[in-house]
Amino acid sequence: MALPDPRERVFDEYLAASARAGSRIALGQLATRIQPRLLGHACRLTGDVEAARDVVQESWIEIVRGLPRLDDASAFPAWAFRIVSRRCARWVRRQQRSRRLDAAYAAEPAETTTRDGGERASDAARLARAIASLPPDQGAAIALFYLEDLSVAEIAVALDAPSGTVKTRLMHAREKLRRTLNLKETADE
Repeated sequence: MALPDPRERVFDEYLAASARAGSRIALGQLATRIQPRLLGHACRLTGDVEAARDVVQESWIEIVRGLPRLDDASAFPAWAFRIVSRRCARWVRRQQRSRRLDAAYAAEPAETTTRDGGERASDAARLARAIASLPPDQGAAIALFYLEDLSVAEIAVALDAPSGTVKTRLMHAREKLRRTLNLKETADE
C-alpha cells in the first residue's frame, strides 16, 4: 500500500481552509477526497459497511457545522477522523450488549486474490484479515498510522485518546500482527 503523497496533504489543507472560509466547491472536493478514508475508518470501527456509511453520513453534518470553528486547516483529517470515531462509538454502544465487535470483524468477507495480483494480493488480503482480527482500538490505531499516514499525535486526536495510549495500542497491535503473520523480528527494528 502506498503512503499518501505529502503534496496531497497540502492540497487537502488548502481545501479545508477554503471550505472553512465558505467555499462550497472546496467543501465538495474535500468531501470527495476524504470520504473513502472516513468510510474505511468507520468500517474498521463498526465492522459493518452499511452502518459505516450511515455513521459517516451523520458525521458530515457535524463536520460541516464545525468546520468554521476549526482553527488549523492542517488538523482537518485528524479532526474529521475523531468525529467519525465518536460517531462509531455511539453506534457500537447502541447495538445489543451481547454483540461483540470482534464477531462483526470475523463476519466481514475475506478479500480474494486475482490471478494477475499473485502473491502481492494474497499478502495484502492476509494483512487485511490480520488487522481485522485485532481488537477495534488497536486495529483503528494501526490502520490510521500505516494506511492513513497519520502521526501518533493526529491519531490521538482522531481516537480521542492520549498519545501514550496510542503508542501502547500500536505496540500491542504490531506484536499481535507479528504473531498472526508469523513474522520474525529483525535486528534493525
